[in-house]
Amino acid sequence: MPVKIRLQRHGKKGKPFYWIVAADARAKRDGKFLDKLGIYNPNTNPATIELDVDGAVKWLQNGAQPTDTARAILSYKGALLKKHLAVGVRKGALTEEEAEKKFQAWLEEKEGKINDKKENLSKAEQEAKDKALAAEKEVNAKREAAAAEAAAVTEEGEPEANVEKEVDEATAEEAKTEEKQG
Repeated sequence: MPVKIRLQRHGKKGKPFYWIVAADARAKRDGKFLDKLGIYNPNTNPATIELDVDGAVKWLQNGAQPTDTARAILSYKGALLKKHLAVGVRKGALTEEEAEKKFQAWLEEKEGKINDKKENLSKAEQEAKDKALAAEKEVNAKREAAAAEAAAVTEEGEPEANVEKEVDEATAEEAKTEEKQG
């Protein structure tokens, strides 16, 4: 029976959520599976992946073939590296302890890269918020200045039609800046 490691779609329309499963290659995409190995949620940034690495390695050693997407996920989480190291142990190229040490070092490095990406995303998000707040303060200051000028003009006795025109221009300018931000 040919076994594939593949994604099984769950979730609702437009919001996919996947289970990573080992299934018979002839089974339907969302049909029966032999073993659930993990989950993959592409809706978050960075994508959330939980994987039973040892279970995936067991299936890979027994001949399961991953699909392209599943192979990328297995590589990202280190299952393919762990399988590669297990082959080296079986051939006598390195010991079990050395293989585990190499795998742990790789995991720590990978975790550092993921944390850096999360930090960069949060910094970029904060900078965007700060920029939007500064633009909003600028628009509010212009609006207040226009209103103060309109009040001063009204007191002097100038027709109110010009005052309304200036306030409308300030509102239109505010709308343009909001469109650029959105």
